[in-house]
Amino acid sequence: MVVLVLVVAAVGLLRWRRPAWYWLTFGVTLAVLRVLVRYGSVMDACGLTVPPSRWRLALARAANRPMPEPRPPRILRLRPTRTGLVLRLKLRPGQDAFDVAAASDRLRHSFSMYGVTSRELRSGVVEVRMTGYDVLKRVQMPAETDHRPMRVPVAMREDGSVHYRDYRAVPHALTLGATESGKSVYQRNLVAGLAPMDVALVGIDCKQGVELFPLARRFSALADDPDTAAEVLEALVVRMGHVYQLIRSQQRITSDVPDAEIAADIWDLPDDLRPVPVVVLVDEVAELALYASKEEEKRRDRIITALVRLAQLGRAAGIYLEICGQRLGSELGKGITMLRAQLTGRTAHRVNDETSANMAFGDISPDAVLAAIQIPAETRGIAIAGDSSGGWHRIRAPHTSLRQAVNICNRHADRTPDLPELAPFRPALPSTAAEPVPLVKASSITV
Repeated sequence: MVVLVLVVAAVGLLRWRRPAWYWLTFGVTLAVLRVLVRYGSVMDACGLTVPPSRWRLALARAANRPMPEPRPPRILRLRPTRTGLVLRLKLRPGQDAFDVAAASDRLRHSFSMYGVTSRELRSGVVEVRMTGYDVLKRVQMPAETDHRPMRVPVAMREDGSVHYRDYRAVPHALTLGATESGKSVYQRNLVAGLAPMDVALVGIDCKQGVELFPLARRFSALADDPDTAAEVLEALVVRMGHVYQLIRSQQRITSDVPDAEIAADIWDLPDDLRPVPVVVLVDEVAELALYASKEEEKRRDRIITALVRLAQLGRAAGIYLEICGQRLGSELGKGITMLRAQLTGRTAHRVNDETSANMAFGDISPDAVLAAIQIPAETRGIAIAGDSSGGWHRIRAPHTSLRQAVNICNRHADRTPDLPELAPFRPALPSTAAEPVPLVKASSITV
């Protein structure tokens, strides 16, 4: 009896302190048993059953047998994962994927799971993902992820799957968040994920470079003030024109070339001719749009015009934008809403008002706006990620310190390409540590 009590106490302590370990040792077995034993009754209680067909009723009457019971969706596959269960269901005639989505909260309670989400894979087939614990409380990325060119595993979703930043599928993205919301950590994860890839990184950090300049060994160009940023962006526009000329010269549009081999962007070019893709990271976009004089207004118009051109035309040339800021609205002047319309991917950390959330998701999903404004201040790193299709997820990036990001960038510094158009903006790296700049002016004391 004492041994049993100790075992139960140890299991309870493991579930409280290390929920991931508890799930892999005990939780997954108990969850599979609960789902298999309760499945029929739970589906009936949640209204996810259909009455028996007429021919089954007629056959039961003819054979003088008991009337058949309502039928739930058929289980095609039940697969345990490191964070929960994946249940694939075949819907019965008359059922809809929306019925399963509407019953997600009831399924969570009935199966004693932490969270339940569903999505339709194809007509009549729905995938229900169940999580056994709060995977966003202590984010642990899986050891193996799907590695593809320009696809970065950057965060964990609340359903236990990995959230990827796929630049080829979603070329340009906007990341919003208030101060101390976790936006900088999300950006570090992006840089750390891109560092081992064959890609050029261009940074614009108008906070005197305090966020991006520690990672300078992996950047092909860096700007720490609006004047330099305008020149860097215009140089990228020039590079974009050169890449398009290369694509046109290699389009292979003769009649003997199959349609699938005709080049329309850099990914259709041969490997030996393909220009290196470029990811442009803007740390605080509002600093590029603010001005206080006529000269600064002219500079601001140059910057916004270049950003809009890159957002509209840069995808085929392999130039991708990652715009970060606290707000991105029409109060920043003309051209801002045009720029925002080109940023397909949207990520919003904790925001200070509903208007900021509407800037990210107002034209995508009202539910995403509501989820963004409900992020509590004490959970830094929680964010809502969506795109123009209307789908959205709650995500959280693993905590990556600045030192960890610097080490990763230094380790892959040999992958930093030299781009001729951006050569004047390549960050200068001192061989020795620079002397600290005094923040207080020294004064002599007379006794």
